[in-house]
Amino acid sequence: MLRRLHPVQPDSFDFTPANLEWARAQMTKYPEGRQQSAIIPLLWRAQEQEGWLSRPAIETCAEMLGMAYIRALEVATFYFMFQLQPVGTVANIQICGTTTCMICGAEALIEVCKRKIAPAPHTLSADGKFSWEEVECLGACANAPMAQIGKDYYEDLTPESLEALIDRMSAGEVPQPGSQTGRFASEPAEGLTSLTGTEGSRMNASVQLATDLGETLKRIDGTEAPILTKWRRTPDAAVDDRSGRDTAPETEPRPAKGTPVDDTGITEQEAEAASAARPRSKREPAGVRSEETRDGGKD
Repeated sequence: MLRRLHPVQPDSFDFTPANLEWARAQMTKYPEGRQQSAIIPLLWRAQEQEGWLSRPAIETCAEMLGMAYIRALEVATFYFMFQLQPVGTVANIQICGTTTCMICGAEALIEVCKRKIAPAPHTLSADGKFSWEEVECLGACANAPMAQIGKDYYEDLTPESLEALIDRMSAGEVPQPGSQTGRFASEPAEGLTSLTGTEGSRMNASVQLATDLGETLKRIDGTEAPILTKWRRTPDAAVDDRSGRDTAPETEPRPAKGTPVDDTGITEQEAEAASAARPRSKREPAGVRSEETRDGGKD
């Protein structure tokens, strides 16, 4: 997509004293001679100050960093997070239109924007408060369809809930970001499908972190909960601190030497000797050498 500067440009741009101090501090984060690496944060702060990036703002950032204007312009036109035209004074609504959101109803959200804001994207509403655009994937596919407004994500949207958001913002409110249906994070939209019992509900109440291998696990908040699946080690099992191996006594001890291992009366030692005496196959797997060959003899 070709991105051009807006045809109507302001005469000049200057950072506010606070933003100028912030911008100079960003430049000190890079080695001497590498200050041009701060071009993205400086452009972003200029956009936050004015709402969009004008030619004077881009040129001011380039001058501060000792860059050619064209180099700063390349950065500003490459990244879609930079707005090259005026946006709404209240909000610029970015509707995600990529696959998941499109399947889940993003086109209906776009129709709301066309009707309540402006027929075409990158166009100000009649009162100048809002603008909108369709963007590529914003990474909230599990909560589709969604929109980014400013720095916030508004997820699980419907045409009705988006209309309500626009009306509330127009009235000066700041709606709570996140899912607009009340679900937490990316949990299943129709409710939990696992750990739904009493114990599971309690364990799902907070984020947990297992910090030991005992019969309980310790959550981040310091409380403990029993591990539902017990370890298969016997109660009197011990662990060798040096090797980490289980040193618990075996449930069925190995038979003593000379003790028959089955009903035939053959002992373990006799079975091993018989196995060693069996003739080898004439055809050994490729790359395998017999003991005689390894010792210098003929196979």
